[in-house]
Amino acid sequence: MKKILFTLLTFTLVSLTVYADNRQEALDFFNNYVKAANNYENSISTMYAPNAVIIRQVVKPDGTTANAYTDTATYLKQMRLSSAVAKVRNYKNTYRNISVSQLSDGYKISAERQPSGESYWLKTYQIIKKQPNGKWLITEEMMQTKVQQFLKYVK
Repeated sequence: MKKILFTLLTFTLVSLTVYADNRQEALDFFNNYVKAANNYENSISTMYAPNAVIIRQVVKPDGTTANAYTDTATYLKQMRLSSAVAKVRNYKNTYRNISVSQLSDGYKISAERQPSGESYWLKTYQIIKKQPNGKWLITEEMMQTKVQQFLKYVK
């Protein structure tokens, strides 16, 4: 009986340690993403899965929302084009209320995002998954925006 209890206790402790380590790794990945994005680093493009779901949730003036979806390749192309202007304007995002929740096969990192020069905060989340090679990748991302031009991509 003692052997069974010891085995269960050991398994529980090892599981909790792995969960805590992976949770911290997920949070570290997010913090590295924020740093790379705010410094306009090319490495940002390697942080997305090739088939990631990218959602820009447009907050309309009346407070309702509409989702614009795009694929990873299109999103990364748009990001490269807009980053030159963003860099000149020193555009950055600030994040607060960051939370990490475990999913069955990854982690969801939710936060509020404040664009440079704005007083409002917008919702955002990323779902990240650890790949078999140990690398973390964004498999889904949703960022709210008040940029109404994204409405043309809503279907």
